[in-house]
Formats: sequence, structure tokens, C-alpha cells
Amino acid sequence: MKLVLFSDSHGNVANMADVVRLEHPDRVLHMGDLAQDAEELARQFPDIPVTYVPGNCDGRRPDLPDERCFTLEGCKILMTHGHTYHVKMGPGAAIRAAREAGAGLLCFGHTHEALCEFQNGLWIVNPGAAGSLVQPTYAVAVLEEGGAVCYLSHI
Repeated sequence: MKLVLFSDSHGNVANMADVVRLEHPDRVLHMGDLAQDAEELARQFPDIPVTYVPGNCDGRRPDLPDERCFTLEGCKILMTHGHTYHVKMGPGAAIRAAREAGAGLLCFGHTHEALCEFQNGLWIVNPGAAGSLVQPTYAVAVLEEGGAVCYLSHI
């Protein structure tokens, strides 16, 4: 299963749509800022499931959980925007939460800085900022047999 990961699109749905057309993912994960961008992407690509969480710029969204934890292809995923874990001061709290949840893939955003690392059985991925005017980025995660392989790319 191929996932495309976005965060911090900040109104730039066109960048994400270009990536979806290029990558042909089975599913899209959007880590917030702005959740409405994820909703618009889902409208544009109704055959591709889009899972998303709100970010700090989304205002109160009582209809959405701050984070999601679920399993795809045997890989447990924790996705969050990251502001509730204060990831701008470092991803440590989010990493601890992912490990406590038994996740194999942690997806977060908020910092606008792309990150893709594998540490002791956990992929730690921040796709950066899809809406960046300078160098927009995204990530891809390929899930198979309970594991994942992740990488970053530029839009």
C-alpha cells in the first residue's frame, strides 16, 4: 500500500493534487494546517481515501480528533499535527507517544521542516510543508508485511 503524506498545505491544494496525480497513492494522510485542504483534496479524488487531523491553524474542530492511531497493512500508524506534543522544541514527546502506542510509523507536521528517520523500529516522518512557497515537500510511505519504507520528495 502506497501512502502520500502531507502537512501544512496552508491553502495550497494545487500542490497536493499535483502530487496525487504523480504518485497514484492508495491513501493520503494529511497532518493538518489546513484540514479544509484535506477535505478539498478528498472531493477532487473521491476514489482515494484521505485521513486527516486538524492543526493549530484549523481553529476548534470538535468533529475531528487531534490525533489518529490506526493500522494499515499490519503497520500501526500514529498521526498528529504535532503542536500538542510541542514538536517545534523537538519530536521527543511525539516519539514517546508513538512508542507507547506500539506504532511503527509516526506522522506529524507543524515545524514545516521535512524529516524522515528510522529509529529502533519506528519511522519518524514529517513531510514538511506542502504549501511552502520556497520548497514544498511531501513524504511517501510504502507499507507491506507489517513494515514500512518511507522517503521524502519535493513538489
